[in-house]
Amino acid sequence: MPESNLSFFGRLSLAVGTFFSVLGNREFAAEVLRVRDGVPAVAPAPAAPAPAAAPAAAAAPVKAPAPELREASPQAALQLLGLLQRDARFIDFVEEDIAGYADADIGAAARLVHDGCRAALREHFTIVPVRDEAEGARVTLPAGFDATAVRVTGNVVGSAPFTGTVSHRGWRVADVRLPKLTGSHDASVIAPAEVEL
Repeated sequence: MPESNLSFFGRLSLAVGTFFSVLGNREFAAEVLRVRDGVPAVAPAPAAPAPAAAPAAAAAPVKAPAPELREASPQAALQLLGLLQRDARFIDFVEEDIAGYADADIGAAARLVHDGCRAALREHFTIVPVRDEAEGARVTLPAGFDATAVRVTGNVVGSAPFTGTVSHRGWRVADVRLPKLTGSHDASVIAPAEVEL
């Protein structure tokens, strides 16, 4: 299927995979922000020609140390995935081959998964709108507005203040209430195998 014509479930799978990749990989998250904001990709700098031999008396410039890059821990993403599986059987739904099912059956299953996902999110997160105005309301963004919280779209010309219409209120996590993990807990097991006796 062409990328520009993904099915609903193809888009759902892509969205979920991207969500967890953003949580677990700082560089991937930065690339997603770059694409979302429409910033063109930065081409790698061409290799500089070898400098001519410097006189022996000249001291080499001291290079500032590079900032320390740490790999993000996937523990919280794995924990959330486990909660979505526990409360909504999310992984079971996404991993199921639904090609042979009727649309009505898929819709009924999607409703159950939706209800479970919603319950899990509401139990473990407080999610609030970024903007208080209703969608469709006219707003003015002052100079210096938070560009990480508000994305300006459409015909963007000049600099703030910008006046436009709220097309999406946005979402912000105000509180996280994930369960504490014991040292022996293996977060990569998001759903244990079941053996019925």
